[in-house]
Amino acid sequence: MTTLSEVYREHAIPLRHIVPLDFHSVRTVPDSHVWPKSDDFSSDDQLSIPIIDLKDPLAVKLAGHACETWGAFQVINHGIPSNLVEEVESEARRLFSLPAQQKMKALREPAGATGYGLARISPFFPKYMWHEGFTIMGSPVDHARALWPNDNARFCDVIERYQKKMKDLAEQLTHLILKSLDVSQEDLSWDVGSPSTALQLNSYPSCPDPNRTMGLAPHTDTSLLTILHQSSISGLQIFKEGVGWLSVRPIPGALVVNVGDLLHILSNARFPSVLHRAVVNRDGCHRLSVAYFYGIPTDCNVSPLAKLLNSGHTPRYRSVTVKEYMILKSKNFEEALSLIGI
Repeated sequence: MTTLSEVYREHAIPLRHIVPLDFHSVRTVPDSHVWPKSDDFSSDDQLSIPIIDLKDPLAVKLAGHACETWGAFQVINHGIPSNLVEEVESEARRLFSLPAQQKMKALREPAGATGYGLARISPFFPKYMWHEGFTIMGSPVDHARALWPNDNARFCDVIERYQKKMKDLAEQLTHLILKSLDVSQEDLSWDVGSPSTALQLNSYPSCPDPNRTMGLAPHTDTSLLTILHQSSISGLQIFKEGVGWLSVRPIPGALVVNVGDLLHILSNARFPSVLHRAVVNRDGCHRLSVAYFYGIPTDCNVSPLAKLLNSGHTPRYRSVTVKEYMILKSKNFEEALSLIGI
């Protein structure tokens, strides 16, 4: 089976789109990171995405409705220990607080998928983002040794425990969301327990002029779904048709769940793949987030589920392998979905 890392190796990214700015050394925002003033970073704060309690007897119905109307929701009573989430955030802060030259020892390779670097969407925008990331697929040990030759055991232990818990939660949420469509495991062409996954640690450093920068530019996720932990500092925004940009305020103990492209395809466009971005915090704080991407094995075909087409609905998308779709998106970005449209 082709792994997620192997798919990314087929689309190398130039080093200029991998190496982050040394954020600790700059006193003003360089022109390379100044976004046009026409970009509106404001948000309508009167609305917010739904909050779903996984212990609620109506959780299936509520999750389906949230996916259909918002493409995102916050989940509570999800079973991820709060102390584990705190440990992950602490380890992420320890990583991103390292000197730039130390972080560069774990730099992502041009044809690589894991390690330290800029967001993979960087080449599609004329300006750089006020962001640095660290991507993990499977064991983090090799990159952790590069960062901390003699003090990496704690980081590896925390990350591996978190990934295991997040995989369990992602499987639970996938079953929940598919059940809202009256779709069972038997209706799927892949094993939900054998996913393609990635963990992304995100850092949005303190910025001397946050009104002129962008943390993470607007994009959709390729995944089936994404589960995000936000630190207590606000920055995540989603776009809702007819409304505009909405801030997703951090709620203690809650995790943000959003629909990715693969779930959008499977649902025959019933669930929107939510457009989202991260703005730079206005209070001069260092913001962190941790994203877990949960997807279908890359060799599997993805297309609108047959059960959703039985009532006469025509398919919106043709069948492609996950690998083919990922390559399409790596080359065409926001046009990828339209390229498989029928």
